Amino acid sequence: MCCNPLKVRSLSILLLLFTVFSLHAQPSAEEGKTLFRNTCAACHNKNMKADLTGPALGGTEENWADYPREDLYLWIRNSQGMIADGHPKAMELWNKWKPVVMIPNPDMTDEQIESIMLYIDQEFNKAPDVVITTGAGSDDKSSKAFLYWTLFAILIVVSVVLWRIIGNLNHIAAVNAGETPPEQKTLFEKFTSKGAVSFLIFVLVILGFYNTAINGIAFGRQQGYAPEQPINFSHAVHAGEQGIDCQYCHDGARRSRHSVIPSANTCMNCHRAVKSGSTYGTAEITKIFASIGYDPSTDKYIENYNTLSEDTIKTIYTKWIEDQYLATSDKTELDSRGNLEVKNQWEGIKSSLTNEFKSEIPGPIEWVRIHHLPDHVTYNHSQHVTVGKLECQQCHGKVEEMEVLQQYAPLSMGWCVNCHRQTEVQFAGNEYYEAYGRYHDELASGVRDKVTVEDIGGLECQKCHY
Repeated sequence: MCCNPLKVRSLSILLLLFTVFSLHAQPSAEEGKTLFRNTCAACHNKNMKADLTGPALGGTEENWADYPREDLYLWIRNSQGMIADGHPKAMELWNKWKPVVMIPNPDMTDEQIESIMLYIDQEFNKAPDVVITTGAGSDDKSSKAFLYWTLFAILIVVSVVLWRIIGNLNHIAAVNAGETPPEQKTLFEKFTSKGAVSFLIFVLVILGFYNTAINGIAFGRQQGYAPEQPINFSHAVHAGEQGIDCQYCHDGARRSRHSVIPSANTCMNCHRAVKSGSTYGTAEITKIFASIGYDPSTDKYIENYNTLSEDTIKTIYTKWIEDQYLATSDKTELDSRGNLEVKNQWEGIKSSLTNEFKSEIPGPIEWVRIHHLPDHVTYNHSQHVTVGKLECQQCHGKVEEMEVLQQYAPLSMGWCVNCHRQTEVQFAGNEYYEAYGRYHDELASGVRDKVTVEDIGGLECQKCHY
């Protein structure tokens, strides 16, 4: 029996397309990581083990094991609908976490949800990082400086002793030769001689040129710079203890040149539920409320907030501070300590949100910028974070351990160049680097074992200066 060639060809194309789309639709932990960052990281801890605004997600599949898989999908897409229908598991979670409402995700597909589940399971079961303490740090730098100065002092002493020995040997040689030996000078006379003074001047000139060059190179750099900010924001609490992903707040890092400083709207995603901090209580979080015009007492944003007088704003937020003080101290009315607390917190709000250029409390929080690059330098965060897949800590240090954020790296040209020479490009599974066919072939054949940023033009001037 003969087959129609056109039908066979059409069926083959359809089969090929079905295979391609089937493979593309397969859930993956890598896709789940992206989806988690974009949709879940606002409320759920990235370590999947500790609660945040919402519950820890580790073990989610086990918790829903008694119900059809479709119920879990429905919960993620529309949790409030399941609560309204009285679903047992939905009601259990709601009674534990209300009034925090889970953001609906109506357009999320089954495959996307499965990708998130794979990523959650991967992070939940991941072995903890082993931290090896080497004792390096500021103590190491100070010990090296002490060692250098000690060696320098020893060299000076050795030089003086040798100088003295050579003088004595020359005197003995002259006596043995029957010559009149030169008059032996004292140590003071030797140090004040023309030769010694000339050498000292030469050394001072060299040191002067060296210090001038070093200070010129370091001009404008501020490694270790840790300015006081208008709000005592702790990265150690947010990124460390709470495990909030860096790119949730600094979401520009993955898609633009700038990582961006998050607006108060981003803060409110969590602090509409978390209204008192673990360290400062209401003192710092109320500054966020006052900047954006949110009334924590009524859980509503204030209409026409920018037009309110300072006295009206003061009344709103001092009432909130008073109520919280009474609630936490089990008192029925303010005592002297309470009045002082309210006064200090209000003065803190006013001093943090106003300055000589900003006279009113409403408006953006004016954070003090820490990391600066010269105007002639171009740096693209997305190129490093999304394409290069670098971790934030590589340039910014262990931010998750910093109570007060500081500049970790010198951000000098030499520092960047050395990084480009040493950093291995992650070719595997990275579509951005598919054009480098020769390097892919050489890696596959074993001709080379790695490709560095330098190999793909990372040291070209135009990469950073254009």
